Amino acid sequence: MTLPSHGANAHYLYEALQIDQLERTIDFSANLNPLGPPPALKEKWQDAFELMTTYPDPHAVTLTAKLASHHDVQANQLLIGNGGAELITLVGRFLAEKRVCIVQPAFSEYEEACLSSGCEVTYHTLAEGEWTLGSHLTEKLPYVDAVFLCTPNNPTGVTYDPASVLSILEASQQHDCTVIIDEAFADFLSDESSFSSLLDTFSNLIILRSLTKMYAIPGLRLGYVMAHPRVIEAIKKLQPHWSVNALALRAGELCLEEHDYVAQTHHLIEQERERCFQFFNQKNFIYSKSSVNFYLLRDPERDDQEPLMRFLMKNGIIPRHTENFPGLDGRWLRFAVRMPDENDRLMEVLATWRSSFL
Repeated sequence: MTLPSHGANAHYLYEALQIDQLERTIDFSANLNPLGPPPALKEKWQDAFELMTTYPDPHAVTLTAKLASHHDVQANQLLIGNGGAELITLVGRFLAEKRVCIVQPAFSEYEEACLSSGCEVTYHTLAEGEWTLGSHLTEKLPYVDAVFLCTPNNPTGVTYDPASVLSILEASQQHDCTVIIDEAFADFLSDESSFSSLLDTFSNLIILRSLTKMYAIPGLRLGYVMAHPRVIEAIKKLQPHWSVNALALRAGELCLEEHDYVAQTHHLIEQERERCFQFFNQKNFIYSKSSVNFYLLRDPERDDQEPLMRFLMKNGIIPRHTENFPGLDGRWLRFAVRMPDENDRLMEVLATWRSSFL
């Protein structure tokens, strides 16, 4: 049985599992802001038609300047892209035919992008349940040309210790090894921390960021990469012309002004995540110690989580499977933190699942 490789588009998952989809479902498989897009986008979308009649700025000057100011980096250290997928593909092409190590579990597209560019891919798999970097990764650095790591991690939601990341950067620099840090979900951290302050120190550092998760605009495809100007220039040469459309650029500019919306999101996510975790403790479910807007969950009383996934889906709850995350291999389910009433429904269904085996 082949399951979809991404969350969202739930009808594909129902089809693969041969389950009849309910008319009303709640999709916990997509890691988007549960508040939806910022209201300012809806208010100003009436101006969108004018944007559609002109070519977008091929250099994304305005959005680049805003993002550079936000991260306190130079404009030539930043490149706007058509979502994380394009940027990961471009980084894969930048690393063509290199030896790449991926810290697992991790987003499957790192490996796909690297393999399509002829890279030799190996894994560094973290201990399940702990998911801490430790010191063993540095032992592999002399034998690879690049390392991918994602913090906050997708799919666990765990944030790696900054000191551990720093030690990896220092060791990688000694071995001329590139470190790619995916910060797609860093906006959901209460301090919105980033390793961008280290770009001037480590020319071997590449940072991937997304604007579609926090601002719930995945259909527009918008992200950016930060690195040494020389690296940015090399990646830019691999990017198609007119990569980012005018609507996405304008949406990004507006979103960066939504400070109250981001603060509201942080409060909501932290409150609802902790409320869910308290419930999981009471009902004897195991979960990852996430610090962002999603988490892993499993029923420790079962080795195979597919029966739980089927039960949830038959009750209108759509989780994200982990079959294509090396190091997890389906032993966990991933859930987004959603609005209070939706999280209530999830807990209600999980309580029914637990009581049915008492």
